[in-house]
Formats: sequence, C-alpha cells, structure tokens
Amino acid sequence: MSIFDKLKSTAGQAVNAAAQSLGSKRETFTFAALPESLAEMQALPEASLDTPFKTAALTVLALCAYAADKSIGTEMLNWLRGPRPLNGQEISFLNDRFRDGKTYLPFTYFAGSTPDNNYTPTQPYTITVESNHVSGEEQGYMKLFIPCGGADDPRPIKMRQRGSDGKWFLWEQYLLTGVRTPKAADPWA
Repeated sequence: MSIFDKLKSTAGQAVNAAAQSLGSKRETFTFAALPESLAEMQALPEASLDTPFKTAALTVLALCAYAADKSIGTEMLNWLRGPRPLNGQEISFLNDRFRDGKTYLPFTYFAGSTPDNNYTPTQPYTITVESNHVSGEEQGYMKLFIPCGGADDPRPIKMRQRGSDGKWFLWEQYLLTGVRTPKAADPWA
C-alpha cells in the first residue's frame, strides 16, 4: 500500500467515524406545558435555536398550536422558518393535513401517545429527536428523525443553518403524514 493509499484510507476512516458518532445521537426534550403564543415559545430555553434538535422539537409544538389556532401556529412556524415564511401552498398543505378532525397528528410525536389512548401524550410532554448516518450529508442542513406513536418508523424533519449566526431553522417537515387511526375514530376497533 502506497503512502497515498494509506492517507486516503485514514481520511475515509475519519469521515466514517464522524458519521457514525452523529448517527447515534438522540436528544429528549421535556415541556411542562405547550406554548399558546409565539412569546411563550420564544421564552423556552430551546428557542435559542442553536442546535437542529431544538428547532425540530419546537416544530412539533408549533404544529400542535396550529391544530388549535391557525394564526398562532402560523406565527410560530414562520418564526421557526426564519427568513423564509410559509407560502400559500404550504398553508394549504397544513390545512389539508388537519382536515376531518385530524388535529391529533402532531401529538403522535410525544412520549406515551398511541392509537389506543387516542394519541393522548403523557405529561410532562416529552419529544425525542434522533440523527442517523445520513443526517449531516448535506452541508448546512441537518435531517433528523422524530419517533411517532402512530407509525413504525421515525418521521424526517430537515433544518438549515444560517451562516451569519449559526442558528438552525425549519426547512422541511414530513411530520403530518398518515398514522394509525386513533381508537375512538376507528370503526374496526
């Protein structure tokens, strides 16, 4: 093996080790209550937005607020999105996801939330956010995953880091996709 092959092999091992260490990361966030205004959300310690994990957890809270009050939820989501507010198509998508009484969708991401208890989370509200080997593949972005009580696999959410201050903002979320029907709404239960 030449000196260049050894160097290339060492560099490849370092990249793989970095990806592996990122892949095992899991952060859990606990909230005594869900914020009912943008000011309440901004008062939370996670509102520093200094890690993509914090931004991901706050996105779940903003989606819960949207399910209860569209204008408050929109304010929260726009703040989490930074310089890129929701457009008409994205608002239409959100409204479509919550149609037919599916306001339980964001609550499926809290610990203790299952179809059997109609997605009623245990309190205090706890959210786990995970990274894996593909999370940091794209420079300036972080793709994370949030376990869901109504699905077999964690759902992805993507954040983008702002270069000027290092804060992480919501870029894309795939949290409002179908889940198992809550027991109270399941005609086959």
